[in-house]
Amino acid sequence: MADHVKPALVTASASRSTLVIALYTAAIFLSATLLFAVQPLFTKMVLPRFGGSPSVWSVAMVFFQGVLLVGYAYADLLTRLVRGRWALAIHLCVMLGGAVFVPLSVANGWDQPPADHEELFLLGMFAVSLGFPFFALSANGPLLQAWFARSGLAQASNPYFLYSASNVGSLLALFAYPLLAEPLSTLSFQNGVWRYGYYLLVALIALCGSLVFFNRDHDNPVSQAQAQATAAAPALGRMVYWVALAFVPSALMIAVTTHITTDIAAAPFLWVLPLSLYLISFILVFSERNHIAQATWMKAQPALLALIVLTLALEIRTWLVVDVGLHLLTFFVTAMICHGLVAATRPQPAYLTRFYFCMSLGGVLGGIFSGLIAPKIFSWIAEYPILIVAAALARPVVSWPKPREASLVAGFVALVLLASLPGFREGFAVLPVANWMVWAAVMLLVAGALFSSSSSLRLAALFAAAFIVTRAYPPNVRHLETVRSFFGVHKIEVTEDGRFRALRHGMELHGAQRLTTDDGKPVTGRPVLSTYYHPDSPIAEAVDAVQNKKNGPARIAVIGLGAGSIACLARPQDRLDYYEIDADIIRIAKDPARFTFLRDCKPETNIILGDARLTLANATDARYDLIIVDAFSSDSIPVHLLTREALRIYLSRLTPDGIIVTHISNNHLDLSGVVAATAAASEGLIARLYDEDEVPNLDPMIKFSTVMVLARNDIDLGLLQDWDVEKPAPGQAPWSDDFSNLLGPLIAKMKKDSD
Repeated sequence: MADHVKPALVTASASRSTLVIALYTAAIFLSATLLFAVQPLFTKMVLPRFGGSPSVWSVAMVFFQGVLLVGYAYADLLTRLVRGRWALAIHLCVMLGGAVFVPLSVANGWDQPPADHEELFLLGMFAVSLGFPFFALSANGPLLQAWFARSGLAQASNPYFLYSASNVGSLLALFAYPLLAEPLSTLSFQNGVWRYGYYLLVALIALCGSLVFFNRDHDNPVSQAQAQATAAAPALGRMVYWVALAFVPSALMIAVTTHITTDIAAAPFLWVLPLSLYLISFILVFSERNHIAQATWMKAQPALLALIVLTLALEIRTWLVVDVGLHLLTFFVTAMICHGLVAATRPQPAYLTRFYFCMSLGGVLGGIFSGLIAPKIFSWIAEYPILIVAAALARPVVSWPKPREASLVAGFVALVLLASLPGFREGFAVLPVANWMVWAAVMLLVAGALFSSSSSLRLAALFAAAFIVTRAYPPNVRHLETVRSFFGVHKIEVTEDGRFRALRHGMELHGAQRLTTDDGKPVTGRPVLSTYYHPDSPIAEAVDAVQNKKNGPARIAVIGLGAGSIACLARPQDRLDYYEIDADIIRIAKDPARFTFLRDCKPETNIILGDARLTLANATDARYDLIIVDAFSSDSIPVHLLTREALRIYLSRLTPDGIIVTHISNNHLDLSGVVAATAAASEGLIARLYDEDEVPNLDPMIKFSTVMVLARNDIDLGLLQDWDVEKPAPGQAPWSDDFSNLLGPLIAKMKKDSD
């Protein structure tokens, strides 16, 4: 009898084991998928309220990491202080509480952000709108692993394989969003799918808890005692070590994301690339198989860091794919090293939740540094160079430095602090040296770093020195001033020959004023226009066409102030209103010591602070003959200014024969097709395109632009009727607040450049 019963018990035990593993894997996978799918989904929902700024994702990441930390702390406390069945009941209540907030939406009263402290407003908006369901989801990973460790199964002694399942779910969600969800569905549809996924997860968690806590073998005293006997609590120094190693890749991830999105667009397909690599590093280091030895990553990192130092310090740009690929690869290798060191020192399962809490704390601190602290205390992007130096320091110390070397390192640290001081105030100016001296110094320092890669301290010190040189003596400019806001870093620089003062955001010109003639004499009188606003530019031609059509004063609205160049295209009798979201840009443009376009050409110009869509929508009495959409964040164009909803607002503020001009010049995106499709879907607007040919010009500040004009009919175009007819591309869907996809314009631009 007993012989027959034993196989039956073994079979039942195996079946239960298979069921428990399957359900726990499914629950953790679904939870991670929902957790990471909601990040680009909700951030895209709120992006139009903040001018499409790349900083929105950086601050959002701080929120997500912060709530994740709270969720991990809750999971740790629940595991240690509450017995199994009560823990299940409490967590089910938390999950059901999160269900109250779905489907997701922006909470009432959080529509229009203030003119300052945008970061705090954004954090508050996320907390009130998404905080509770995100908190509930964030606890599931460590909590379910801790429950599984108490299941009494043979696999319970090593529940870390579930962490890999969690990261795989996160990774699939991140890749599926820009490649499938965003281009093939609307935000409303995505929100609905996420809602029902959340409900399904609640049911799965209830099943997982029931299988463990309502099983008679639950909390097997022998296995629990053995686990406690062999597991020593992690020492404080070890936990600080985990926090520090988690800090570097987390902070670096946000810095890299900001860097690559500034010059293209604040878009989910770029947001998820660094975050996906971040998760892949966790999957690999916690995998049971060692795919690539840690020594391989260690050998590759110095050379990659050296290339990053050169590109950042000397502002070297090549092709888009090469630039983005280099930054992502360097970040990934650094994450593999840091997370590999963390995984190699992980504790036994008894302290699993504490281990995850330490990693999450490091991640939160890294996010706070890059997303909140650095933008407030530095007037330039100091955090990226600092984190490159930190990445070098995070390498395992091969040998401790001798006293002489330690003194040298201390000297370099002092120089770093000294060079960083100008970053704590607005502006920085230096006397120039020859460019070749700057380049030679940087190349020598980087070469020296590569030969010193066996010492993390020497490597970090030499990289820091390279950044110091170019901070003190910036290449290609005579005078450099930096102003940083929520919307980015603005550089006011005087060119090396002293002929121009230029305003840059990222790598792109947002206006330039000639200071001296070619023979070195000061320019007096009305400013000479250049960049995208020179007298023969498409924008100048559009302004001239409207002025020609009007018998009296023309009423012109411009979205995006820049240096104020368009003011010099307006006539004295014209009315000119600027709509600008960044208060610092207004201050720069109105300061005669920087630029005089407004003072010398249109001193009575009206400047309205705030997001153009929101402020135009509220300006019910405003009517314009011409609305110029000329808003840029570096080279990227805020998507929410090109949607059907945006065009409807513009149309409501146009006179019956008014026109809309959109400046769509971009190094990486071909927006002509999507703008034409969106225009056609907005009361049947017609579109004309002027793609200015690049011809040799003696003036280095003359830039060639791509401009589209939108009108209700051909007659309203006036002198612009000879511009090229632009029809929607086949299959091109119009953009709206509910649907936009930047992958299409990116691919279109690549095809166009290859033809």
